[in-house]
Amino acid sequence: MTNTELAATFSKIADLLQIKGEVIYKILAYRKAAESLTDLGREARAVWEEGGIPALIEIPGVGKAIAEKIDELLTTGELEFLNKLTAEIPGTLADLMPVPDLGPKKIKLFYDELDIRTLDQLEEAAQNGKLRGLPGMGEKSEAKILAGIASLKRRKETGDRIPLERAWPFAQEQLAFLRGLPGVEAVEAAGSLRRMRETVGDLDLLVAASDSGPVMEAFTTQPGVARVLGQGPTKSSVEYTNGMRAQVWVYPPERYGTALQYATGSKDHSVKLRELALDQGLSLSEHALTDTETEKEILCTTEQEVYEKLGLQWVPPEMREDRGEVALAKTGKLPRLVEIGDIVSSLHNHSDYSDGKTTMREMAEAAIARGIKVLAITDHSYSLGIVQGVTAEDLLKQREELDALQKDLGSRIRLLLGVELEIRADGTLDFEDDVLATLDIVVAALHVSLRQPREQVTERLLNAIRNPHVDVIGHPTGRQIPDRDPADLDMDAIFAAAQEHDVALELNANPRRLDLKDIYVRRAMEMGIKLSINTDAHHPDHFDLLHFGVATARRGWATPEAVINCWKPEKLLVWLETRGG
Repeated sequence: MTNTELAATFSKIADLLQIKGEVIYKILAYRKAAESLTDLGREARAVWEEGGIPALIEIPGVGKAIAEKIDELLTTGELEFLNKLTAEIPGTLADLMPVPDLGPKKIKLFYDELDIRTLDQLEEAAQNGKLRGLPGMGEKSEAKILAGIASLKRRKETGDRIPLERAWPFAQEQLAFLRGLPGVEAVEAAGSLRRMRETVGDLDLLVAASDSGPVMEAFTTQPGVARVLGQGPTKSSVEYTNGMRAQVWVYPPERYGTALQYATGSKDHSVKLRELALDQGLSLSEHALTDTETEKEILCTTEQEVYEKLGLQWVPPEMREDRGEVALAKTGKLPRLVEIGDIVSSLHNHSDYSDGKTTMREMAEAAIARGIKVLAITDHSYSLGIVQGVTAEDLLKQREELDALQKDLGSRIRLLLGVELEIRADGTLDFEDDVLATLDIVVAALHVSLRQPREQVTERLLNAIRNPHVDVIGHPTGRQIPDRDPADLDMDAIFAAAQEHDVALELNANPRRLDLKDIYVRRAMEMGIKLSINTDAHHPDHFDLLHFGVATARRGWATPEAVINCWKPEKLLVWLETRGG
C-alpha cells in the first residue's frame, strides 16, 4: 500500500468514527495520521521495512496504535479494526462526508431513520421530499443538500485536479531539484501550472539538456517517488508519495523554445499558432518550426523566438487561453500586465485584534521588509463571532495604538486603520455610518449564509456597495478552493453597482480563494471597475502569497492602472478620502 492508500484508509476511519459519534480525540488521531502520511517525503512501507513498528512511531502524528495498524495493513492488506467498524456502520457513509452543508449528525440521522447508505440514495430521497419530515429538516435544508450533492458532482467531474495551493510549492521543489542536475541548462514548469490556473492536473516539467539519460535516471529515482509510470529518452512520468504525478520532458537546448511553447498550451492557443504558421508556409511542432516546402527546420532556443518568427508579440503564459490574445499579439497591442513589482500597497490585513496571529507592529515591520509603502489593518468586525472581531470601542483603542506606531515608524510606511466589515445575513452592516466615517478604508465581505437564494445574497452585497463608506468588496463570491462553491450571485448586478459607485472589487490572493476568478477580472477590466489585489494576511508570511493573486489578475488581463494597490500612495489616499472612506 502507498502512503496515499494508507492515508485514505485512516481518513475513512476518521469519517466513520465521526458519524458514529466517537470521542473527538480518536477522530483527530486518525486525521492527523492521514495528514502526516500524505506529507511524508518517503513511503511508509520503506520506513516499516527498515525498522518495523518502532520506526513507524517516529513518523510525526503516528503513535503506537496507528503504527500497529499500518503494520497490519502492510502485512495483510486489511485492517480488522476497519472491518469491525464497517460491520457496525456502512463504510459507504464516509462517501457522504464531502457533501457541503451535510455533517456527520445528519448522515447518521438519515441512516438511522431512512437506511440511506449511499450518495445516490441520499439524492433520490431528497428529490422525493423524504428528508424534510425528519427532525431538524425542512424544505430549505433539503434543497441545500441537493445543491451540495450537485456541487460535489461538479468537483468530481474535474477529475483529480490539484489546487494551486498544493501544486505550486511542490513544483518549485521539483524545479529546484532538476536545476541542480549536471548538464541541465534550463528548467521550466509548463502546462496549466505555468499558466497559473487555479487547479492543475499532472505537473509538466520541461528541461533543456544535451543528454537526457542522466536527467531521466535522477528524476525517476529521487526520494519521494512512489511509482514510475513510464520512462523513455524524451519523457518520463512518476507518481509521488503525496499522490501527485509529474512528467518531465528533456529536449536539446536548441529546440527548447518550441518545446516550451507546445508544453505550456493551452491547446486552443497552440492551435491558433499552428494555423498562423501554416498561413506563412510553416508547420509548428514541439521540435521546431519547419518550412513546408523545403522541410528546413528553424530551431528556437527560446519562446520569444517562436513568437517572433510568427510575427507576434510574446504572449505571457497566463494569457494563453485563446481569449483574443493572438489577434492582439499580431498588432503588437497586448496590454502591459500587472507584475508583483507594481504592488506598493496591501489593503486587507489582520492583526491580533481579531484572528491575526501577530501584532500590528509585527505586520508593519514585515510589510516594510517587503517594500510595501501602504499597509491597512482591517480586522474583522464583531458579529463574525468565531474570530472575536472588533467593536467600535476596540477601533478607538486600535486607532490610538496605530497612531503611536505610525509616529514611531515615520515615513518608512503609511499605516491605515480599516475594518473587514461583516455583511450580515439580513443584509445590514456591523457598524453605523458614523463609525465607518472614522476609518481610513472599509473592506466589506460576506462570510455567513452564502447559500441564500440568488436574489437575497445578491441584495446583501449590493447594499454594501451602495454604502458611501465602503471602499472595497473583499473576496466577493466567498468561495474556497476546492471545498466551497461561490455564492450564487447575480454578477451582472454586482459589476454594474461597483461601476456606478466606484467601489473596488478585491482579488484575494490567498490560493484557497483566488476570488475574483480570472474571468471576472477580465469583465471588471472591460467595464473600467477598479481592482484591489490583497493577500488577506493573517500572519507576516502571508504577504508572500501575493504572486498567486497577481497571476490570477494577469489571467484576467489586469493592468497596473486598474489595480489600486499599484497606485502611488498619494493617489490612493486621495481616492479613499474623496470616496468618504
